[in-house]
Amino acid sequence: MAAIETQPAFNPTMTTTQAIMPDKPRVPIVAHIITDDDIGILKGTKLQPINLSRVVKLLTDPHSVHLVDRHINALQRLVKHYQKGFPMKDLVQVFKILNVCSDRVAGQDEEPLFEKLICDILKICSLPFLKEKSSDELVFEQIVTESVSQLGYLMRVPSRDIRRQICDTLVAFYSEKPTNQDVQKLQATSLSYNKRVIENSDVSETLVKSLALLEKDVDIKLAVLNVLQHFSKGSAKNCDQMLRADAATTICSHLMDSDPTGQLLFRSVEILWNMLENGDQGQLAEQLNNLTCISQLRDAFVYQLTQSYSHYGRQLRNDLLVITMLVASKCPNAPFVETGFAKQLTLFATFQEVKSHNALVKHLKLMKSHEDFELKKLLFSILVTLSKDPTVVPVLSEGHLMLALFSFVRANENTSGPREWTPAQFEEIQLHAMSCLCALVPLMIEDYMTCQGSTRLLLLLEWCVGEEDFGGHGNSFHGSGGRGNKRGQMRHCLRLLRSVVSTGDEGVLQDLSDQGVINQIISKLSNKSSELFGVDGVEVIIHYLRTNSKFLNSGLGHHRLLLSAVDCVWCAVVGCYITEDFFLEKEGVFLLIDLLEVCPKNTHNLILGCLLDLCENPKTIHHIHTWRGKDNCSAAHLFCEIYRNEEKDMGVKRDKDGAIADITKPLMGALQEYQGVVPLPASNPSQSIVDVSENMRAKLYSLFCKIGWSDLSGLTVEDHVTLVVLEKYLDFKMGEVWTEIIQELHAENVRPVTPDMEAIEAISRGIEERAKIVAGTQYELLEAQQNQDALDEQEFYAEIRENHRQKEKALNDFTDFVARTSNYQLLKAAKKRQALSIEASLMGNRYREKDNFHDAELKNTNTTTFCSNLVLVESTPLSLTGGPLSKYDTKLGTTQPRKILKQKLTTMSTK
Repeated sequence: MAAIETQPAFNPTMTTTQAIMPDKPRVPIVAHIITDDDIGILKGTKLQPINLSRVVKLLTDPHSVHLVDRHINALQRLVKHYQKGFPMKDLVQVFKILNVCSDRVAGQDEEPLFEKLICDILKICSLPFLKEKSSDELVFEQIVTESVSQLGYLMRVPSRDIRRQICDTLVAFYSEKPTNQDVQKLQATSLSYNKRVIENSDVSETLVKSLALLEKDVDIKLAVLNVLQHFSKGSAKNCDQMLRADAATTICSHLMDSDPTGQLLFRSVEILWNMLENGDQGQLAEQLNNLTCISQLRDAFVYQLTQSYSHYGRQLRNDLLVITMLVASKCPNAPFVETGFAKQLTLFATFQEVKSHNALVKHLKLMKSHEDFELKKLLFSILVTLSKDPTVVPVLSEGHLMLALFSFVRANENTSGPREWTPAQFEEIQLHAMSCLCALVPLMIEDYMTCQGSTRLLLLLEWCVGEEDFGGHGNSFHGSGGRGNKRGQMRHCLRLLRSVVSTGDEGVLQDLSDQGVINQIISKLSNKSSELFGVDGVEVIIHYLRTNSKFLNSGLGHHRLLLSAVDCVWCAVVGCYITEDFFLEKEGVFLLIDLLEVCPKNTHNLILGCLLDLCENPKTIHHIHTWRGKDNCSAAHLFCEIYRNEEKDMGVKRDKDGAIADITKPLMGALQEYQGVVPLPASNPSQSIVDVSENMRAKLYSLFCKIGWSDLSGLTVEDHVTLVVLEKYLDFKMGEVWTEIIQELHAENVRPVTPDMEAIEAISRGIEERAKIVAGTQYELLEAQQNQDALDEQEFYAEIRENHRQKEKALNDFTDFVARTSNYQLLKAAKKRQALSIEASLMGNRYREKDNFHDAELKNTNTTTFCSNLVLVESTPLSLTGGPLSKYDTKLGTTQPRKILKQKLTTMSTK
């Protein structure tokens, strides 16, 4: 549209000049506003909105409430106009209309008409909602969430079609992306936004509660379960909402309801499995911990095991067993015995190895399929989990579980029969069975003896170390490291032996001893002691000992790793000369002392004990002397520092320099002094004896006894003071024990006989004398150090003074020079002193009177420097020499012409 220029109206405020002078001609402005709709480039359907408020008023107004035809017409027009989806801004009115129509469905003659229209509106709700701007998702999020919740509330409508459509709408809205929803100026919400809205609403909880209304309607119930299956898959929020509504109990209690389609059990188990993966496992187990749910799980499992032979049925059977295992692990008191489920599980786990006439297993066979193989392992695992309940153990014993497990404790074979487990499957089940036996044998020791478990174990152990040709497959967790060897079988065999011995049962121990288990193990260890751990094991330990010490306090478990590595050194390296030498070659002692330097105090005891045992090897001593740590710290200095810190923590009385402060108690700590001496029976250790094992001082004393008390590098005076006490540790400890004996006798009013009393008095005097000698030695060391420090201080001050003396002399010389320059009398005096000095330095005094004396001094000079008549010439000018000779003739001399060269002119200077 063009704008038409008009003459300006008269303005009384205009000046005369402005009124006379006409305005400049204005350029007409053409403003064309052309939209995409005008030129027809918009794609998609154009939304024709209607006034939804009028529709609501038409449905609810008392004057028009009976105008059914108009209602139907308005709703049909609404469905027609919004067939591509509802805008977010209209959702409030749309769901008001839905609620009004839902309330009018029941008890009305026009129910079929309204029911169909409600379904049509719900079908539109299955499409993503439409937004005008990107910010609409945030602005209308609460409205959209409440609208989705309203979909769940509509399950109250007693109409199968409406309920089915609600389920279809929710599934489509949550998981389907429409292919054709192009609307002009509007955009559909994303699928992730729809899922977030569903998670924020309470529709999942509402659907679970609605299952109580659908017990007789299997089709709608399956549709609701289908929705819950989609909602629970990969969504922790939906699973938590469902669990808040007791979804596990509600669903599990109807597992075996009649269902011609066979989908009820599958969808129910799938929902339980999703909640197991994404929800709170403890809450799920608590909801399944009742007689009804356990009975339903039992019936479903037995039915699938005995009646279903398809691949799908086997997977469903195993899923049921995993859910059951979760309940057993989280709820040890679950009613498995009361429902008979424990007995049936024992039967199914043992029927192949222990013959049974039970009708449930009469025609049951487990094949080599992967599902049956997993079932076998799951049955063993769940029975071990159930054994935590003492009431289950008699059931396991009655079902001969121990005999079934011990049937796998035998030598492996490289071939198998047509209906037997393959060698790889048998090995995996064998190791799994032995792992289960480690937990069950202490609970079922009588069954162990009945099955002759000791004999079976020792035969398998003999096979493990034998030369039979067998290469393990090394599958699963239990077979790690056993590929191509028998290491997995030996490891589990030894673990099972340890579990049996740990029971402490005399009958079992006597049976093992009678069968020669001790001699058998010792013979194997004596033959394979250097091969069981070997060089590879030392390499692994060295690798872990090199772990960065910064990770010790990271909270990631590195401290446990390092402690395990040190413990492994103590157990598997110390005592075997081959591994010890290789450990020393790999600088293992250096790594241990490095770890001792940086690790916390509570780990020092373990490392020091390991180092002390390693010192039995003489080669270790040199490594300890060679080690250097931070700031060139030596091992001896580190040990002394640890000793001082230990006594500081104990509260031992020491003065400020670390010397003995109380000669009567040179080693006693604050706790030991506070507790005092209490008369105890002879079988109980006293405080002095207990003190030896409660701290590291005894280990440090023994360590210094190995590395020596002298010729230790890197020690300070404080270290020497500490070493004086540490060297007499054993004497002081013996004196401490004698002091306790004397005080105990005094406390019990016992007077020894005269010879014993004299001996006791002599011992007491000896203890004090020894402490005085040590204290005196410490004070001598400290005094010598103080004297040395004082001497070093004086030398340092002397050096400082010498430096200042040279500066003072230079200052005096400069001052004298300035004085001579400014005062002629001082200059004459200095000249006279100079002449006298020269005269005094000569040997003859009358040399000036001789005839051959030549005076070399310049007269009447006003300076004290040495001056003469001589002139120093640096070079001869070319004008005098004529240049260098080109050639010298020995007969004619230098008469030949000279070669003139360019030469740098030199200057003559006099001094």
